[in-house]
Amino acid sequence: MNTSTSYIPHEQLTQFAKAVYISTGLSEEDAFLAADTLVQAELWGHASHGLLRLAWYYARLRSGAMKSVTNTSLIVDSKAIAVMDGADGVGQVVAKRAMLESIKRAKNHGVGIVSVRNSNHFGTCMYFTRMGAQNGCISILMSNAGPNMAPWGGRQKKIGTNPWSIAVPAGKHGAVVMDMANSGVARGKIYLAQQRRQSIPNDWAIDKEGRPTTDPQAAIEGFILPMAGHKGYVMGVMVDILSGVLSGSSFLDQVHGPYDPVNRSGAGHFIVSMDVAAFQPLAEFEQRIDEYIHSLKDVPLATGHEQVYFPGEMENQADIRNRELGLLLPEDTQASLIEVAKESGQEKDLPF
Repeated sequence: MNTSTSYIPHEQLTQFAKAVYISTGLSEEDAFLAADTLVQAELWGHASHGLLRLAWYYARLRSGAMKSVTNTSLIVDSKAIAVMDGADGVGQVVAKRAMLESIKRAKNHGVGIVSVRNSNHFGTCMYFTRMGAQNGCISILMSNAGPNMAPWGGRQKKIGTNPWSIAVPAGKHGAVVMDMANSGVARGKIYLAQQRRQSIPNDWAIDKEGRPTTDPQAAIEGFILPMAGHKGYVMGVMVDILSGVLSGSSFLDQVHGPYDPVNRSGAGHFIVSMDVAAFQPLAEFEQRIDEYIHSLKDVPLATGHEQVYFPGEMENQADIRNRELGLLLPEDTQASLIEVAKESGQEKDLPF
């Protein structure tokens, strides 16, 4: 089996990842969701959250750190508010169920808030917040994560990159979407650079001695820097409190990330969905968003820029382009998928 430098149809990659997940005991529906989140990240141009992670999730499922059968339950079920226990199930499955629960409660009460405990890493936040936007809601999702940042002024890993996303329905534009970590860069991008044997900018991380580094391995052994200095640290703490402390889940360095093949995650999430129609008619809101986007773009372009993007538009354009062309996977990602295919016995589904 040789690695390929040609474009691969995204459907074939989804089918392969789905087969790998099914081999570990996931249902067909759950396996498709878990596979689709990885391939969709590739389609959006976010390879750091794409198929390079399949081997990590596969290892966690094989060890039992993440359960292949996801048995969620509601610990609290009270009008607009719910607390969901993910029972160490597949993070993507837990996140989807929690998001749909949040949307349902928003339709009934104007707002739906779901706090999640005992979950796992689920990939990109915006995969799920876009579900809210597609249903006429403004949705917010945040999650804590395994530690890789030190508290501001300290030198010990305590805080995760702790990402969060907001998606807003935008009519003909689809959705306006923010998805960001509270570190200067997502940890997955450092792993991607390591896999591709590339250097990283010297403002992404410091080594274990506290010195700026361009070596991704030294960055992984050291500390990722928060975005905007102390501001990113403060945001990371608040996301951890809302995701981990409020839900009754793990927090700070009690949480284990997808890179850890054997320890239960303990990740917690926090979701808020607001039904736009509870504030004003959805069509009126989408018209105002259209005016907003038009005004946002109606500025002189800075040197070196071809257009002004609204948040989420770059991903929309990449998605259209990559669905048409197919996906180019780095050699090391392909090598990782080949290894997973051998271990899982799914070599027949490997599309290269």
